[in-house]
Amino acid sequence: MTSHEQRTVRRLEQAILDLLERRGPAATICPSDAARSVYGGDDDGWRSLMEPARQAARRLVGAGRIEITQGGRPVEPDKARGPIRIRRVR
Repeated sequence: MTSHEQRTVRRLEQAILDLLERRGPAATICPSDAARSVYGGDDDGWRSLMEPARQAARRLVGAGRIEITQGGRPVEPDKARGPIRIRRVR
């Protein structure tokens, strides 16, 4: 991973934590919320940040900061396929 990619993942990690902080304790977010926040543009360029946003979420799971869920239940990040949600650790 290049230094630029590492900075982007760190910005996405912070965006995930900030978005969750601004919402209720049981709220979830989509990785696209973080991607849109970091991208900041009005077009769909945020889509290129979707995989980095998922990487950021996986790193935060590893640090014990968040959970990745599917169908409302926590899942192992490496086993998640398809749409995911992100929430605070319960």
